[in-house]
Amino acid sequence: MSDIDRVLRSNLKLRHLQMLVALDQFRHLGRAAEFLSVTQPAVSKSLAEIERMFGLALFDRSTRGTEPTPYGDSVVRFARSVLADYGRTRDEIDAVASGAAGRTSVGAMVVAMPVLVARAVEMLKASSALTTVLVEEGDLTRLLPKLRLGELDVFVGRLEPGYAAPDLETEALYDEPMAVVVRPGHPLLVKRRLGWADLARVPCVMPPPWASLRVKLDQMFFRDGVHPPADIIESASFLAQMSFLWQRDAAAFMARSVARHFEAGGSLQVLPLKVPIDLPPVGLITMRGKRRTPSTEKMIGCFRQASKMK
Repeated sequence: MSDIDRVLRSNLKLRHLQMLVALDQFRHLGRAAEFLSVTQPAVSKSLAEIERMFGLALFDRSTRGTEPTPYGDSVVRFARSVLADYGRTRDEIDAVASGAAGRTSVGAMVVAMPVLVARAVEMLKASSALTTVLVEEGDLTRLLPKLRLGELDVFVGRLEPGYAAPDLETEALYDEPMAVVVRPGHPLLVKRRLGWADLARVPCVMPPPWASLRVKLDQMFFRDGVHPPADIIESASFLAQMSFLWQRDAAAFMARSVARHFEAGGSLQVLPLKVPIDLPPVGLITMRGKRRTPSTEKMIGCFRQASKMK
């Protein structure tokens, strides 16, 4: 086996990394070549060159396309991380040259988006209007890999204990309870003594089966002596929740601050039903030991300040 450290530090060029990421994305030599604006033989030659450097097969070739080997998966992760750092450095230099103040990238769960993230970004812009903030919405399963690869600088959302890891640094900001929401004028709003049995009889948008919240919500129904609703749609998407509130007259479960925010705008109403379940706090996740840009430090400071306004 070749000297892996020497290959990673000295032999791999930027074009090699870009080609590896493209090949992993498209899983086809021809489509990767088209994306990179080069010929297919050039991609084949470049891949063979990289594999000779490592002394390892990084991709399996077949008539169906290409598939990364376990070695290839590791090298592709390295390539994505380096390209993310390259892109961030390029953007920082461009920002300074153009008179802007920098750039930071945030991954956010729905629980934090309309209140915490919006307030924090507004605070940042008030002191540094030319700082660019990239906000990507998603859940932990989608955003944590991007944080680890350097494609995101900070994650904000629920600090699920199952995702704790030595390479991650967490900071709790506040507790965020749940609320049950429906469209304005929903029949459940006029129910005098609303209970979980009433909720079980209407369509519901529920968290996906793998979410810890789903198990806790199911237990609330059982505690009230009823089975969870049978007419359900499973989704963690806020847009899906809002759509089915209106299209199916469904009820949905939402972070209380998010629910109150949209209730004030008239797009939904909060049911007078308590949801007494324990939930992880909302907070920040960053990579432990990773140097933060000044823009990211400012963004984190704004998150802390905005969380105290709740």
